[in-house]
Amino acid sequence: MTLTKLVKTIVAALEEIKARDVEVLDVTKITALFDRMIIASGDSTRQTKAIANNVAESVRAAGGKVYGMEGEQNGEWILVDLGDVLVHVMQVAVRAHYNLEELWAEGIKVNKASARLARSKAIAEPPAIKRRAAPVRAKAVSPVEKNKVAKTKLDSSDEV
Repeated sequence: MTLTKLVKTIVAALEEIKARDVEVLDVTKITALFDRMIIASGDSTRQTKAIANNVAESVRAAGGKVYGMEGEQNGEWILVDLGDVLVHVMQVAVRAHYNLEELWAEGIKVNKASARLARSKAIAEPPAIKRRAAPVRAKAVSPVEKNKVAKTKLDSSDEV
């Protein structure tokens, strides 16, 4: 299976299960391990699992090989290894936290379908929903967790 056909099959499988913000990066100049990285988002663990499974099934049906899948039990971040292409299916908050697009910023965006998909989502989704999602991304540690860390540090300093 050619790289172009593989990418088209993957993007079609992602769009079939309503993956959001699909990005295809050409990373051939950055790494020799794989040629393309595809990043997509799902709204829930159930959707991310369905998206990843649909990608794997579609690639197998088209004659490609799935080398492995990681993270399907948790469902927050699922990696599908297809050899020349790595597919990251992530929940929105996890994707914002790890920001793979910035880590692989030297990669060239090659997919025109991702722009089409992003435009259709922007039209279908009211701006107010997007603004509500931003505070969730910014939240790193809850106050309860901060208190637990502070208490643990105090307890461990007493032992020394």
